[in-house]
Amino acid sequence: MNFDRFPRTSLCHQPTPIEAMPRLSEFLGGPSLFIKRDDCTGLAMGGNKTRKLEFLVGEAMNQKADMLVTQGAVQSNHVRQTAAAACKVGMKCHVLLERRVPNRDAAYEVTGNVLLDALFGATHEFRPAGLDMNAEAEAVTETLRAQGHRPYFIPGGGSNPTGALGYVNCAQEIVDHSHDTGQRFDWLVMSTGSTGTHAGLVAGFAALDFHLPVMGVSVRQPRERQMNAVHGLTQKTLEKLGAAGVPLNRILVDDGYVGEGYGIPAESTLEAIRLLARQEGILLDPVYSAKGMAGLIGMVRQGFFKPSDNVLFLHTGGSTALFAYQDQLLASLT
Repeated sequence: MNFDRFPRTSLCHQPTPIEAMPRLSEFLGGPSLFIKRDDCTGLAMGGNKTRKLEFLVGEAMNQKADMLVTQGAVQSNHVRQTAAAACKVGMKCHVLLERRVPNRDAAYEVTGNVLLDALFGATHEFRPAGLDMNAEAEAVTETLRAQGHRPYFIPGGGSNPTGALGYVNCAQEIVDHSHDTGQRFDWLVMSTGSTGTHAGLVAGFAALDFHLPVMGVSVRQPRERQMNAVHGLTQKTLEKLGAAGVPLNRILVDDGYVGEGYGIPAESTLEAIRLLARQEGILLDPVYSAKGMAGLIGMVRQGFFKPSDNVLFLHTGGSTALFAYQDQLLASLT
C-alpha cells in the first residue's frame, strides 16, 4: 500500500516484533498465543499512539504548525507520546487532562505519564469529568491561535482518519509478516478505546483484502456504542484510502472486561498484569492493554478459540501508568 501520498514524519521503530508467548499458552491450556509488540515503538517508552502521530505530526508540519494541542485522561498514553513527538520536531505542546477516573489520590496527577508530560515540557490544564473534551481542546486551540500561535489540534487518542493511517500501516506489517514467514493468524485481539487503532486495523485488512478478524475488548464503552464508533471511523478511513466500506458486522467488540469503568482496574485486569509479568516478562498497563489481555484470557478459558488457532494480541503499550496504580497493584500481590 502506498503511504507516500500522505504527509508523514518518522517517529516510530517499525516493524515492531511479533513474539510467541509459549509459557502463557501452556499456562492457559489454550491455543498458541502471540504478541505484536507495539509497546516497542520507541518514542517516549513506546506505545500505539506513535504510529498515529507519524501521520498527524506530518500533517501538522505540512501546515507549518508550531504547537500541538490535544487532550486525554490524566494518565493518558496519547498525551505522553504527543508531548514527546512535539519535542522531536521542535514544536510546543499544550494538553487538556480530564479527571476521568474517580477517587484517585493526589499522587495520581503527578506520577506516571503526568511526570513524563512535564519532562517533555508540555503545558497542561485540567478539566472535570464528563465534558466533551475534543470540543474543549478545540476551543483552547482557537484561543491559542488568536494569541499568535500556529496550533494543530489532535483529537483524543489521535483517533481520526489521519491518525488511523498508522494502524492501516500496522495491518500492512502483519500481512507482510504472514506472507514472508508463512505464519498464519486466526484472530487478532486488542483493547479498544478511542477507536483509531481498532478502526485502522479493520480498514487496513479490508483494503488489503486480508481476512483476519479483529476482536476489540472495550475499555470504556458498551458494546453497541463502541461498535458504532469504530465502524464510523473505519468507513472514514477507507474513504481516505479510496477503498470500499465494510459492513457493521465486521466490527467485533467484547465489553465484558470494562469493570467499574475507564481507568478502574477490575480483578481480571490485575490478574492479566500479573500473568504477563510472571509468565512472559512483559508489562501491561492497567487502563488499556491489561483489559484487552483480560479479554483474551477470558476467551481462552471460555473455549472461544479452537485449540489449533494462532491468536495474536496487539500490545498497545502504556506501562508507565503502572506507577499511578501502585497501591492496587501491591494489594493484588498479597
